[in-house]
Amino acid sequence: MAVRTAPAHAGDEGRALLAVGVTVLLWASAFIVIRDAAPHFSPGALALGRLLIGAAVLAVLLAARREGLPPRAAWPGVIGSGVLWFGLYFVALNWGEQWVDAGTASLVVNVGPILVALLSGWLLGEGFPGRLLAGVALAFAGAAVVGLAGSGPGQASLPGVLLCLLAAVGCATGILAQKPALGHASALQVTTFGCTVGAVACLPFAAALARELTTAPPRAVLGMVYLGVFPTALAFSTWAYALARTSAGKTAATTYLVPAVVVLLSWLLLGEVPTPWALGGGLLCLAGVAVSRRTARAERTPAPAEAEPAADSKSTALAAQHPHHSDVHTEENSGDPRP
Repeated sequence: MAVRTAPAHAGDEGRALLAVGVTVLLWASAFIVIRDAAPHFSPGALALGRLLIGAAVLAVLLAARREGLPPRAAWPGVIGSGVLWFGLYFVALNWGEQWVDAGTASLVVNVGPILVALLSGWLLGEGFPGRLLAGVALAFAGAAVVGLAGSGPGQASLPGVLLCLLAAVGCATGILAQKPALGHASALQVTTFGCTVGAVACLPFAAALARELTTAPPRAVLGMVYLGVFPTALAFSTWAYALARTSAGKTAATTYLVPAVVVLLSWLLLGEVPTPWALGGGLLCLAGVAVSRRTARAERTPAPAEAEPAADSKSTALAAQHPHHSDVHTEENSGDPRP
């Protein structure tokens, strides 16, 4: 099934990579901020507060850019991504991390990009490029090493593991719902209204949020504000921009950089020296993402080389048969064809 997406333009690959790089950095920083804020807020309250702040910031940006409601065709994807990703994922992950340590949680949640790569190949018609699958497998191995290196002693709680797995499923299905919507609406529209839908879905936690805001220390409240503005409003917007211009599988695979960046930020900001295993796992993540990101280049390169001889031979034959039409034929084919 072909999925409508944003028009491709020269330089999109580089801009998409830069956008997803911003996303990875901000999502990685969220893990460190949550470490301070989460003890003072229940899972649903933290998710709702983050989403309300994110939706407010996005609404201001949407108004400033004078973008209105998404077209009707985009709404199924907007609602799906809002409920599954912004809502289910946030709450399930916050809740799961109360049962298991961060290392185990990151390990289980990193099943998400694998699900995206497999389901997008089937449901979105993106296929199963060998380099993408190899890169995802390598990056997941690195994420597993990082997760195990960061795991605390003792056995992980089964409810916590199941909640983290639910978060991974919510993330994967939310991405698959978001991808088609980006073919009908801008990244800012899809992100703004998806975040708003997620906030509405989390409204049952409003009473808990109001109660906990009165007891939480200022640092925790500022942490919630940071989570809403940067890892939510900004990072999800840059994510949607990248997703609109690259395949869902390849974009999701890039998120395997998050564990490596978390290790680096923890080292720089918190003085937590990573173990050799964590460093090795981070390098595996980098290698896996590099392999998966090469997919598009590998697929683009052979096409012109194969198409040009046929076009040249056809032009030569036509020119030989109709010399006076050669200039017209050249002019008609001098445009910039887009895939």
